[in-house]
Amino acid sequence: MIEHGELTGLAAVALAALLCGLVMTRIRQPAVVGYILAGVALGPSGFELVTDRAQIAILAEFGVLMLLFVIGMELSLRAFKAVWVTAVGTALLQIAISLAMMILFHVFFDLDLGAAVLLAFVIAISSTAVAIKILEAIGELRTRVGRIAVGVLIAQDLAVVPMMLIVAAMGGEPSAGTAWTVVKIALSIAFLAGLIVYLSRRRRVRLPFAQQAAGNRELTAVAGLAYCFGGAALSGAIGLSPAYGAFLAGLVIGNTTQRKSMLDTIEPIQGVLLMIFFVSIGLLLDLAYIWANLGLVLFLWFFASVFKTALNIGILRLFRESWPRAFLAGMALAQIGEFSFLLVQTGLGAGVIDDAIHKLVISVTVLSLAISPIWLGGARRLQRVALRSFTSIRFLMLLLAGRETRSVLGTARRLWRRLRLARHLMRRRRRARRARRTRRARRNAKSTDA
Repeated sequence: MIEHGELTGLAAVALAALLCGLVMTRIRQPAVVGYILAGVALGPSGFELVTDRAQIAILAEFGVLMLLFVIGMELSLRAFKAVWVTAVGTALLQIAISLAMMILFHVFFDLDLGAAVLLAFVIAISSTAVAIKILEAIGELRTRVGRIAVGVLIAQDLAVVPMMLIVAAMGGEPSAGTAWTVVKIALSIAFLAGLIVYLSRRRRVRLPFAQQAAGNRELTAVAGLAYCFGGAALSGAIGLSPAYGAFLAGLVIGNTTQRKSMLDTIEPIQGVLLMIFFVSIGLLLDLAYIWANLGLVLFLWFFASVFKTALNIGILRLFRESWPRAFLAGMALAQIGEFSFLLVQTGLGAGVIDDAIHKLVISVTVLSLAISPIWLGGARRLQRVALRSFTSIRFLMLLLAGRETRSVLGTARRLWRRLRLARHLMRRRRRARRARRTRRARRNAKSTDA
């Protein structure tokens, strides 16, 4: 049974997330940043109202699963099939180039080989939840940019399992069943490709219990949850990522007649669970450790963000994507993903990394997730500057800061107009006083002469 303290913690999470989300949207920033800040405020680094992250960790994982479930339902299969080769190739090149870069660090900077491989995997993986929310916020989720990004994210999720096996093997753990796991990964990719081809032929799938739940909003919501978590559980049972199973379940339901009704009932639940996911990320942040190692954390975050952004854009250009599409997709995938938490935990348990590197990776990852929407917003404004010439400082400010600068300039313009009006009124009053004094002086002079 849930204790009163746990209920108080969950209530505090909901209230803090609402307030921080409202503040962020008020200053024209994504609400997800507010959710992460709410987690920081409630966690061990803040007011310590939520000290046990395990209270909401399972709900947070459900949020990610339901996000992929909804994306699968909303996906246009024909368009998605057209970018699948680009997406898989991009993910593979990301991993390969990140490994090459970290091995150079191993050779020239005496970084331990196991830690170098682990860091390469951490850098290569992007955040499914954050990237999709960013693309949705800027209206690119259902464009080619969004389809490429979603494809890359799915390919990265499939690569997490072999990454964990490699990290565990480098720590000396037995690697029995590795060949079978590789076979399962290959089969899962082939199954996904075959399913997309099958469903893109306008084939309609009949869901079990669909007719019984039709027309009942509560049963439709429960059926959606059952399909989502059932697909995730089946995928996890065969050793794959649960996110992969949730995505496949959404893909299938997206090609049924129940798609619209189920989407309408599931999306509010998904939004609440995803909010809890972002709050749980904020709870991981250790402000004391970041302050003690501020220079190192900021340097690694900046290096990872710049390196990953340049890598993503370069790879997408290699696949003949246009500069605007490559830029947006590359920036949306520039953050370090939530699966890095699982990878560093595996590395710590296997003895590949020590506690200091574990804390460092956690800090850089949380910072990357929190700043990612702001990073993308700033980069898009710099892109506008690069694509358009400017003729004045005012125009440059409008390009860089967008609506914020328009708001500031509008306020300054109104204040200047009011100031000019006040000066004009003061001059009129002074002229009126001088005219009155002149008239009084003339009347006094006439009365004296008389």
